[in-house]
Amino acid sequence: MKSPGRSCAQPDHRLEEVARPAGYRAHCDHGHSPGSDVWETRSLVISGLLAGLGLVARWTNAVPALTTQVVFIVAMWAGGWFLLPKAWRAVRRRQPDINLLMVVAVIGATIIGEWAEAATVVFLFGVAEWLEGWADRRAHRAIAALLEITPRTATVRREGQFIEVDVKEVTPGETIAVKSGMSIPLDGMVLVGESSVNQAPITGESVPVDKKKGDAVFAGTINGEGSLEIRVTKVAGDTTLARIIRLVQDAQEQKAPAQRFVDLFAKYYTPAVTVVALAVFLGPPLLLGGDWSQWLYRACVLLIITCPCALVISTPVSIVAGLTALARRGVLVKGGAHLETIGRLQVLALDKTGTITEGKPRVLGVELVASQSADDVVRLAAAVDVHSAHPLAQAVVAHATDRGIAFPRAESYQALRGRGAEGTIDGHTYFVGNHRFTHELGVCSAEIEQRLGLIESRGQSVVVVGHRPHDDCSGDVLGIVAVGDAIRGGASDAVRALHHAGLERVVMLSGDNQRTADFIARQVGIDEARGDLLPEDKVAAIRLLRDKFAVVGMVGDGVNDAPALAAATVGIAMGAAGADAAIETADIALMQDDLARIAEAVRLGRRTLGIIRFNIAFALGLKLLFLILALLGYTSLWLAILADTGATLLVIANALRLLR
Repeated sequence: MKSPGRSCAQPDHRLEEVARPAGYRAHCDHGHSPGSDVWETRSLVISGLLAGLGLVARWTNAVPALTTQVVFIVAMWAGGWFLLPKAWRAVRRRQPDINLLMVVAVIGATIIGEWAEAATVVFLFGVAEWLEGWADRRAHRAIAALLEITPRTATVRREGQFIEVDVKEVTPGETIAVKSGMSIPLDGMVLVGESSVNQAPITGESVPVDKKKGDAVFAGTINGEGSLEIRVTKVAGDTTLARIIRLVQDAQEQKAPAQRFVDLFAKYYTPAVTVVALAVFLGPPLLLGGDWSQWLYRACVLLIITCPCALVISTPVSIVAGLTALARRGVLVKGGAHLETIGRLQVLALDKTGTITEGKPRVLGVELVASQSADDVVRLAAAVDVHSAHPLAQAVVAHATDRGIAFPRAESYQALRGRGAEGTIDGHTYFVGNHRFTHELGVCSAEIEQRLGLIESRGQSVVVVGHRPHDDCSGDVLGIVAVGDAIRGGASDAVRALHHAGLERVVMLSGDNQRTADFIARQVGIDEARGDLLPEDKVAAIRLLRDKFAVVGMVGDGVNDAPALAAATVGIAMGAAGADAAIETADIALMQDDLARIAEAVRLGRRTLGIIRFNIAFALGLKLLFLILALLGYTSLWLAILADTGATLLVIANALRLLR
């Protein structure tokens, strides 16, 4: 919970430029500007110097007491001129807060003539507030950093020439040029050129990504050594970077459960403390004949001790620091609630296709039967498959192209639904087909049957290549092409990291057959695999897991798996960079296809929860200790506020460790 009137930096005008086209309006909390922050800092410095001089003068008796009193009064005014309006607003709202408690305590101290302690209290409280605001500004600095990486202008081709214009004037469909070493100003697709692009600001990838014609690029990323011409796909206010900025802002404004607890606690805690302090002041003198000034002093000490500065700041700074740290790694968490949830994660369900695997079939191996050359088998298969749009056929053609294997287009092509295809090459008829087709053709010997079964047991599809039998030719199998959805590099390490992060179970949910799901699960170390699942079956599986475990996460592509993502306690979208639906659907969006980021998020979520719990326990424990000392008369105003300021500083420093 922000204490009323905490200072913040004025919003960057570029944030307004990004936000306005998208229907958002940037504003600064509490109406503070950088100028007011400077004045507040200077006032605190003056207050501290005067309070120090007053204390020295008091201890040495170097000047008359009246002069020392005037110095303390000026110190109080310099350090507290911004405190009175906040306290007055609390009175008008009938919601006692920290500022009102401090004003009451300072007034009480001055009534009993404790000018030195009153001035010291004002200064130390101002320092605590300044530290709180500084921590808040530092934790929000991620947005300012994102804004700085995008150019304000773009070089656009218009009427045959490249001219420099404001990025807000560039429309989708136009072509922009980006020189080597320059930041890319807008989202788009490469038309001309090849280069490596540093995508770390968007996806968190530490290694530059090679880009060529047809590849997508994002605003805010940095072009490497090549020169690129890019067709713009999104306006300035709707780029991936702009959406990331809005997500970070929205996430930082949402309150986590721990923060809501602190807010609720403070709502009832502050009035209760005021009543107790009043009872401490009035009770002993009226009922026991105690000294009025002594018990007024103790009541003021009580008010200062119970000011929940450290308690109030313990959660929001930790949450914002955690959100910022993950955003730097390309993990966007939509609010503190989801950060806390992933910190309590027990079970994670993973979609197979596009999450554990690459999401598209490719040739994984070629086995020779009657042919002497793997390249010849691929050449014949590609010559037939080039006519087909089937994913397996396209995988074979892509494999031949990538390996530089030249192939003709087969003549007399004929697709055989559910079985394969055939065509004529150099006067001979060849076929490409599935396991079933080999039986229909009568070319599946016991040896071939065994080899096909072995390939299929690994969850791969078979493309059998051979001569088509004719009346005068029995036909034969030349080779077998194994096609499958390859496991992502690093998937095994990512699953192992999830277990090390403290997850009890990792489950894979797949629409593929159970045999394929089991094979993939064994390969990457997943605890349980469930295959043959339709979208509604995945939702049912998530609900069963939630019945057994309290906190269940689901990882998918953010579109096809949307029902399961919604059913999970926390939904995580893979590879959301550039995918509007993925960012909008999930609670957490990974800006690149990297499962290892999930383990990082879990670990950081657990660290955040640990820091929040420690901060709350530390703040409450310190309050309780000094409360007992105050009631027994063993503490003072300045010592109480020094302890509170120290606690606030320690809580902030502890929370900001998350940014490292």
